[in-house]
Amino acid sequence: MRASRLVSILLLLQTRERMTAQELADTLEVSVRTVYRDMESLSAAGVPLYGEPGHDGGYQLLGGFRTRLTGLTTDEADSLFLTGLPTAAADLGMGAAVTAAQLKLMASLPVELRDRAGRIAERFHLDAPPWYRESDRAPHLSTVAEAVWNNRAVRVRYLRWAEPHEITRTVEPYGLVLKAGHWYLVAGGTEQLRTYRISRIVDLHVLDERFERPDGFDLADYWQNYLQFFDTRRHQDEATVRLSPSTFHRLPHLWGSAMADAAHRTATPPDADGWTCVTIPIESVEQALPELLKLGAEAEILAPAGLREQITRTLDALTRIYRRPV
Repeated sequence: MRASRLVSILLLLQTRERMTAQELADTLEVSVRTVYRDMESLSAAGVPLYGEPGHDGGYQLLGGFRTRLTGLTTDEADSLFLTGLPTAAADLGMGAAVTAAQLKLMASLPVELRDRAGRIAERFHLDAPPWYRESDRAPHLSTVAEAVWNNRAVRVRYLRWAEPHEITRTVEPYGLVLKAGHWYLVAGGTEQLRTYRISRIVDLHVLDERFERPDGFDLADYWQNYLQFFDTRRHQDEATVRLSPSTFHRLPHLWGSAMADAAHRTATPPDADGWTCVTIPIESVEQALPELLKLGAEAEILAPAGLREQITRTLDALTRIYRRPV
């Protein structure tokens, strides 16, 4: 661990030219006293370091000294695809490897490209989770990731929506997908490929049994097809809704893409009041009710009759509650 930290200090000073002991301590997540000891060790080893006190001071390498210790370790090379996703890397237990890989890549760049990469990092940031929702807690994620990487079968105890709610299966984990802050496992070993939400895994055991990934399996292609199938499967019904002009124009911000696209595709010309009738796919009356209730008085459900009746009963109940004196 200490040898790795000493290399990191060299690479940091090589890429940033000058850093204070506090900046180094914050970056490496150690104490300032530890940084002082590391600097003494580097100087004793013959590294040409210069320390300058004061507010504008700091440590720097002298005489254009550059270390050649920029080769990536196996873990660092494996983590390169996560260099833009620090939270995901931490979830997978690869946060330290990603940080080290980024540092070595920066150190290996020519000065002009290093400066450009630094400016990009300062100006662009990717935040994958959606608004107003917390990411899943996925305590089994790092274990699943290790099984995916090593082609090891796993036995999972899993909670699902359908009956029976709790199932136990032995599966072959082919890949992991991060979607809107939620991790999913794509696995074979049954009659067909299945997708499991990692946060719903109750228990997991990695088996000694190994498997061969299917030739030609493409995780990105599978996931795209899965999303299309998922939308088609869950939207087995439809509803006709009359929308105010302002709500119609805000649909992409209010509903998912499947519902918003269908609404624009089926929209009728505005009536005398400027309202538009649309037909949208719904999973069920129960699922559609909260989606449509959030539109308030800016929408009127015309069909199906069961959904309109459910809206009416809900509004009657709300009226009784709010007519009571506080």
